[in-house]
Amino acid sequence: MNALLIVLALFAAIWVCAYHRYTALGWTAVIAVGLGALTAEGNLPQSALIVLWAVFALGALLLNPSPLRRALLGRPLLALFRKILPQVSQTEREALEAGSVWWDGDLFSGNPDWNRLLAFPKPVLTAEERAFIDGPVDAVCAMMNDWQITHESHDLPPRVWQFLKDQGFFGMIIPKKYGGLGFSALAHSEVVMKLTTRSGTAAVSVMVPNSLGPAELLLHYGTDAQKDYYLPRLAKGLDMPCFALTSPEAGSDAAGIPDFGIVCRGEWQGKADVTGIRLTWEKRYITLGPIATLLGLAFRLYDPDHFLGRTDDLGITLALIPTGTPGVHTGRRHLPLNAAFMNGPTWGKDVFIPLEYIIGGAEYAGQGWKMLMNSLAAGRSISLPANGTGIAKLCALTTGAYGRVRTQFNTSVGRFEGVAEAIARIGGNTYIMDAARVMTAGAVDLGEKPSVVSAIVKYHLTERGRQVINDAMDVHGGKGICMGPANYLARSYQSVPIAITVEGANILTRSLIIFGQGVIRGHPYVLKEIAATREPDARKALVDFDAAFFGHAAFVTSNFARCVWLGLTRGRWISVPGDAHTRRYYQQLTRLSSAFALAADFAMFVLGSALKRRERLSARLGDILSQLYLASSVLKRYEDSGRAAEDLPFMHWSVRDAIYRMDEAFYALFVNMPRPALCMMLHRLLFPYGREFKPPRDDLGREVVRALLEPGPARERLTAGVYVPQDENEPVGALEAALRAVIAAEPVEAKLRAAVKAGTIAGGFADDIAAQALAGGVIAQADAETLERARTLRRRVIMVDDFPQDLGKSEIFQTTREVTFEALRGR
Repeated sequence: MNALLIVLALFAAIWVCAYHRYTALGWTAVIAVGLGALTAEGNLPQSALIVLWAVFALGALLLNPSPLRRALLGRPLLALFRKILPQVSQTEREALEAGSVWWDGDLFSGNPDWNRLLAFPKPVLTAEERAFIDGPVDAVCAMMNDWQITHESHDLPPRVWQFLKDQGFFGMIIPKKYGGLGFSALAHSEVVMKLTTRSGTAAVSVMVPNSLGPAELLLHYGTDAQKDYYLPRLAKGLDMPCFALTSPEAGSDAAGIPDFGIVCRGEWQGKADVTGIRLTWEKRYITLGPIATLLGLAFRLYDPDHFLGRTDDLGITLALIPTGTPGVHTGRRHLPLNAAFMNGPTWGKDVFIPLEYIIGGAEYAGQGWKMLMNSLAAGRSISLPANGTGIAKLCALTTGAYGRVRTQFNTSVGRFEGVAEAIARIGGNTYIMDAARVMTAGAVDLGEKPSVVSAIVKYHLTERGRQVINDAMDVHGGKGICMGPANYLARSYQSVPIAITVEGANILTRSLIIFGQGVIRGHPYVLKEIAATREPDARKALVDFDAAFFGHAAFVTSNFARCVWLGLTRGRWISVPGDAHTRRYYQQLTRLSSAFALAADFAMFVLGSALKRRERLSARLGDILSQLYLASSVLKRYEDSGRAAEDLPFMHWSVRDAIYRMDEAFYALFVNMPRPALCMMLHRLLFPYGREFKPPRDDLGREVVRALLEPGPARERLTAGVYVPQDENEPVGALEAALRAVIAAEPVEAKLRAAVKAGTIAGGFADDIAAQALAGGVIAQADAETLERARTLRRRVIMVDDFPQDLGKSEIFQTTREVTFEALRGR
């Protein structure tokens, strides 16, 4: 009996070692104590004890770090890994190693440090940044009419272009010493987001110079001479930049660009025998290309005569070329889904440029891919998430208001359960999008270049933005589909697919990048193992690999132990921060993080290098990682907002939605992996009670809708950053005014309904009922004026534009004009 108890206690101690990730030495000590107790009190035969101690000694020698372990186990394992690991090209390696690991590393660890997350400072705007958003940003929004921009002129008005240049919109990321604004990533995000709510054309035109492009590349890699000359010109708008990366036959496979340059000697500005590059390229989809004065160009550089070294193929290189250079062709335009921003092709054949045009000078020849990947990690984190969130916020503001203003069957349509379901999704998705946008911008401001996180927010904030605008269009019905100056949704609806294709199509971002890059960068051991297999120093390679491999093995063992316990207890006994509303979410996310870490290692073990080709499986693992990040950002936002009680419906809906999506992804992952019996056993281990997580309940959705259907702190926080004109003749301004007018009129309308029901007033048209009520003293004059204002604004909001039969531009006949009921009835 004593032996059994000791063995059970030893197994429990071993489990504790695994759960808490003790070192190998700690494991050794615990097992030694257990064997000692078994020897002293277990009454086992001496032969059995000798075997147990021998096995223990051998295990201690082989599993604790030592030259013996490296010689007997590490060396053959290293040789095996060198054979089985897939070959990684130089461009793939540079992409994988770009940027930094941030909170995604914690999520991959299986045991996120929530206190670390909450300790990150809350991102805030400086007084100068807030003044810019409330001043020049609002001013330029007031100057623009999106219908005129997209339907009539197909461009921003000249005065808007000049205002953007004069106020420094194109130099937000450029430091003040070069004449730029030197804004934070959060400010950059806020500016793009607000512009999006007024004009997508303006937003795109501003985001491109402040994202991946000449300014970003010059700041990190330019020579002093290049910075001193170009950055002030870019900051003041004296030069308009574009960056040409995508070729007709090399879109998402940007590393395979066919455009090339050859190092040679030629004539330059009257000087003969100048060492330079003869370029040939053809690029497409280049935003600002038609009006650019400065072309950033990516191409593959060859040096057959070895002017720069001993290598023929130097690799991808980046150059800055004034568009006035002989042989450079720009000016023609594409028309992306009726968007009016400048986008078009550029091409050139045998264009000669000096070596000084290489960004960073000749020493950066062939370094272009690394430069791009490091710059992209930050840029992708800001512009496209801000654009998607801006669209979502506009939808939340307008759809909530329209759902209250628009009535059918004497009821606001937003109170119909079917419509409310869509509005709830709009509110919940907007909340989670804004939380992820702000937290990611804050990471960039902390100095991070979160490459995996940038892919997560690029994909999910544009995809959720697509769902939000679809729901908003459904709620608006005919109001949403009829084009014209009064339509505040249609251009966003048309433009959503544009953002989804930028910087790599979303399909590939989800299926190749998020987990494919994340598992190498975010996993605590995979990149170390890969690096060790490439290390030329044999001794260092063996030491590094031995530490990484056995660390990885201990990591898997720990996650297995954690998943067993967390699955059985549903994670309820984990010590976490938070309040009564969020503590359970922290526990669930910790459990799901452990399950994700184990599932990721399991997938790599079962599929090996084939996982790279099994894109659907990789996508589902990426979905789990992404939802962990999005849910984390919601909890961070809730804490940073002071745990506002009014925000609770949005917070609960967002986290529950993310957890439900994770549950769906886990199930789909294991159902579709090979070795189904083994996979389902692991799924049962992770979720022993079956599929536990449900989508947000209807009653929670009703609380979200209630917060969107009337003005209040939660609605204001959610839609902060939307440009709302004060002019009631503006569509969005009229809608906000109508919302308040309709709410003010509801008590008066209730009086009228009661009077009609009581027979005090005869039924009929609404204006007849109001007149009778006023004459009969049922309502006062002020009440009648309240009713009339609500009726006028409601009609202005629900009416749509109409045009001459030939849709000509000579006349725009809008039915938002005043049409009385008397006129309609022929009086």
